[in-house]
Amino acid sequence: MKHPVDVHVGKRIRHRRWMVGMTQQQLAEKVGIKFQQIQKYETGMNRVSASRLWDISETMDVPISFFFEGLEEDEKAGKKAKNAVQGDILADKEALELVRSYYAIPENQRRRLFDLARVLSDAA
Repeated sequence: MKHPVDVHVGKRIRHRRWMVGMTQQQLAEKVGIKFQQIQKYETGMNRVSASRLWDISETMDVPISFFFEGLEEDEKAGKKAKNAVQGDILADKEALELVRSYYAIPENQRRRLFDLARVLSDAA
C-alpha cells in the first residue's frame, strides 16, 4: 500500500519536472537511474531515499523542503481542497505552458510580470 507521504513527494517531483520541462528520461539520466524508477517515485509506488531525493533536488534546482511543501495541508484536508485544485491546474496543458514560459523569462522581468498579475487579479 502506498504511503501518503510517498505519494505527495512523488507528485511534487512530477510537478517540478513538468515545470522545468524535463522528461522522466532526462531526469533519470541526470540522476543516474532508469526512467521506470522515476515513474515509480512519481506514483508513490516506491519510496525515494534521502540520497536520491538530494540528487533530484540538485538536478531540478530546488531545496529538498520543496518536495514536502503542502504536506500538512494535504493531510489535514484529507487530500481534497487545496492540493486537488493545484493538481488540476498543473494537469492543464495551457497552465503548464504558461508556467514554463513564465520561468523562461529573466528574473527581473519575471518579478515585474508577477507584480502586474497580482495587481490585475486584485482588481478583478
